Amino acid sequence: MTGKEKNPLVSVIIPVFNAEKTIERAVRSVENQTYKNWELILVDDCSSDESLKILKSLENKMIRAIHLRKNSGPAITRNAGIKAAKGDFIAFLDADDFWDAQKLEKQLKFMEEKDCAFSFTSYKFANEDGYSMKSRSVNVPERLNYKKALKNTTIFTSTVMFDLSKISKDEIYMIDVKSEDTATWWKILKEVDFAYGLNEPLSSYCRSRDTLSSNKLEAIRRVWNLYRNVEHLNFFYSAYNFIFYATHAMGRRV
Repeated sequence: MTGKEKNPLVSVIIPVFNAEKTIERAVRSVENQTYKNWELILVDDCSSDESLKILKSLENKMIRAIHLRKNSGPAITRNAGIKAAKGDFIAFLDADDFWDAQKLEKQLKFMEEKDCAFSFTSYKFANEDGYSMKSRSVNVPERLNYKKALKNTTIFTSTVMFDLSKISKDEIYMIDVKSEDTATWWKILKEVDFAYGLNEPLSSYCRSRDTLSSNKLEAIRRVWNLYRNVEHLNFFYSAYNFIFYATHAMGRRV
């Protein structure tokens, strides 16, 4: 990298909805990054708890809070952050997740080495209190193209990063459907050859065991809907991909 590219600005986008219990932890994990040239955009989706008040208290030269006028869901909320972003790279973090301190530094170096537009990392599971669950981490493949991504929804939103010198904001705006993140990764993978996986767990995915269990049926419904009604795959190709999806998903949850 030369000139400005030696120290690119990373725009970190956190959508916030009723996240008063976890948002400070997520923000602190960004503030504690070893890589320091970042901006943090917090987008409040009409929270009814104390989230907006907390966001306002966290604002400074590197942290901005945006408040949506009506509740719009995660896709529109992230899109507001993308629109406001000034960085050379964009990274996503959810309000109840958090990063290891070297996440940005290592991922930027990885993307430089791969010369890629789209990357993601492996991640760890953590409980609601932020404590890692032993033996609960997800390995990721070296790279995924569109066809492979249909079979393996391992790309986790809080690990994703984009290089805006290689892909435009228009291409990464999220699709406003259920499972908007997966639908968006598939959309992007029709435009770029591969998403590259850094197989190091640099993010923590914080969900209770009850939530992980209760979401299984809904996840199945959403992925099937994506195959049939978003990607418009025929029944047999949808079923073929679904078998692989279910196998990978089961492996992540055991």
